[in-house]
Amino acid sequence: MAHQSESARFQALFEPALQAYEEKAGVSFAQHPLAIKLQSCDTVEAITGLFQDQAQAFGHLQGSDKIMKSIKMTVSILTKISSAASLADAFGLVRQKGLMACVTSLT
Repeated sequence: MAHQSESARFQALFEPALQAYEEKAGVSFAQHPLAIKLQSCDTVEAITGLFQDQAQAFGHLQGSDKIMKSIKMTVSILTKISSAASLADAFGLVRQKGLMACVTSLT
């Protein structure tokens, strides 16, 4: 029962944020070109490589190695959580939306 209420609270926080993003960006989160590319990434290396490409598009970022290490660690943790059989349903949404939050911070 507690799992359901936590999940509902989590979703209640994300839904308005996604709606605000769509209104501001003029495109749904799922239809953003980077989100579409992320859907085909199936490894931590593929995801961080995509983020690295995005970071390089902005030119030299001060402390980019440190930023990429943090992103790789975050992606790795979220990937492990979302791939655990008992947690996949509960956290599958976290992986997609959590990764998208990382992307938005880079763009």
